[in-house]
Amino acid sequence: MDTWENLLANISSSMILDCAGRSLDLSSPKIMGILNVTPDSFSDGGNFLDVENALRQAERMMREGATVIDVGGESTRPGAQAVSVQQELDRVVPVVEAIVQNLDIVVSIDTSKAVVMREAVVAGAGMINDVRALREPGALEVAANCDIPICLMHMQGEPRSMQSNPQYLDVVDDVFEFLEERIEDCFKIGVNRKRLLVDPGFGFGKSLAHNLSLLKHLDVFSRLELPVLVGVSRKSMIGAMLNVDVHERLYGSIALAVMACQKGANIIRCHDVSEHAQALRIYHAVVSAQ
Repeated sequence: MDTWENLLANISSSMILDCAGRSLDLSSPKIMGILNVTPDSFSDGGNFLDVENALRQAERMMREGATVIDVGGESTRPGAQAVSVQQELDRVVPVVEAIVQNLDIVVSIDTSKAVVMREAVVAGAGMINDVRALREPGALEVAANCDIPICLMHMQGEPRSMQSNPQYLDVVDDVFEFLEERIEDCFKIGVNRKRLLVDPGFGFGKSLAHNLSLLKHLDVFSRLELPVLVGVSRKSMIGAMLNVDVHERLYGSIALAVMACQKGANIIRCHDVSEHAQALRIYHAVVSAQ
């Protein structure tokens, strides 16, 4: 194998995360199912606002092959409006509690707000997934005080305007350096390296060309020696390439997910769990063959 492939193999083989008492084994790529309890998410907004519906969706995704359920209460699509701390708490905490109490699966909280992180962890969340990489007030301190994994994502700008005119000197180098700096900030405040994951942030302040370059060179992020999470499911980059609307992007999503795994992704965040899980099982069978 090439040098970077050896490195990826070493990272994956030793990477078992402790997610609030539930183990997440990343020796092969895993599926993170998206559960948006929002009225305005770009793909499934409004579908799972009721706790019972959200729980049924989580159960279905677990049955189809998800290893993690990512619960989010604030849309981060381009142009999305911010919600208050209390609104977000009211949306996510009951859902996190219901899943933890009824299903044997890791629950991730998709938030940037320190208070929401803390309360979701109290409710049983086993991972924090932060699109702002712990840059909001108090988020670093919450991360230091909770003993669960944290995913640091790159985003240029803010959701309302991030796609207006994203600019980079070199998107791969710039995103890598940002994540490296955020990892160092976590170390300084006492967050153990074994608790960190990274996400290049596809579609978050990136043009189509930026997204394609990041995927082509995704293996570069293995140099951080941390698990890599990739979320490309149903995103506008697929629509731009195929000229299809959001509900016709399954095949493009799967193609990008498999390529991401080939480049070292450890977790694939997606809406269509069954289809992605089948694709990843085939991928894993091929790469594990003699």
